[in-house]
Amino acid sequence: MLRRHLLGGAAGTLLAAPALGQAGFPNRPVRMIVPYPPGGATDAMSRLAAQKIQERLGATVVVENRSGANGQVGTQAVLQAPADGYTILGSASIHVMARHVMRNVPYDPVADFVPLARTARGPLVMVMSPQRPQRTIPEIVEAAKREPARWTFATSSLGAAGHLGTIEFNRVTGANIEIVAYRGTAPALTDVAAGNAQLMFDPVLATLPMIRGGQLRGLGIATRARTSLAPDLPTMAEAGLPGFEFYSWYGVWAPRGVPAEIVARFNAALAEGMREPAVVERLTGLGFEPVAESVAEAEAFIRADVARNAELLRIANFQPE
Repeated sequence: MLRRHLLGGAAGTLLAAPALGQAGFPNRPVRMIVPYPPGGATDAMSRLAAQKIQERLGATVVVENRSGANGQVGTQAVLQAPADGYTILGSASIHVMARHVMRNVPYDPVADFVPLARTARGPLVMVMSPQRPQRTIPEIVEAAKREPARWTFATSSLGAAGHLGTIEFNRVTGANIEIVAYRGTAPALTDVAAGNAQLMFDPVLATLPMIRGGQLRGLGIATRARTSLAPDLPTMAEAGLPGFEFYSWYGVWAPRGVPAEIVARFNAALAEGMREPAVVERLTGLGFEPVAESVAEAEAFIRADVARNAELLRIANFQPE
């Protein structure tokens, strides 16, 4: 419900489009698989990307949420489909970290998939159950060290930006709060709001509405400067963690082997679509930044991002589960 209200225009699973008047790609519906449940930022950003694809390429796009095994079920379904451009993946930065955070992943997210485009990025926000009396990060760290059994960090999925941010938080504070992985953003945030988990890092899209509604307590945003969307929310540096910056980013992938000309068409459609003034305004109003780059630029960014996060996991002595 959240992502449909915020992003609009892509509320249904079936995104209608005019029929093509010529042969060639695409001449039948394109299926975008989102390997997580509805209700989170990944689903919302994937639906926005699907809308831009249908508008720019003139193809019907069917968005299918197929969750399970921390994203593996839907992702593998894309990989097993023919590499013809008619089955694509809508996911987030979590996708490229799969082999670093889970055992026996049956695919290589970097080698087996080609990024059609990165589309946007959004900063993480640290939130807490409003049932807890603590108001600052130092108070939370002190309480968690004193009574560790009373504190848990929820995360939407292993390898997500929020998971990596949580690992870094534990590392720099020495809190070592237990991390519990959920099947998506919505159930994780619901548990934090209910007090079943106490803390969480998640992108601004899902957290700010719940902070404003009093369901969550905002502790800090992982950006260099405060956001005009929530000027009273301090940066993590202001909250006591200098240099703490984390973003989740979103994109669309296809199985490696899709013809280069089809990859280029997807990339152009998404790069142009994310630069539309209305899209930029909409994303900016939600605290997101649109991304428009070539396939080569996306691949270079992903290589660097994976290397940085793999080193973070190594320093934290994280063991894949």
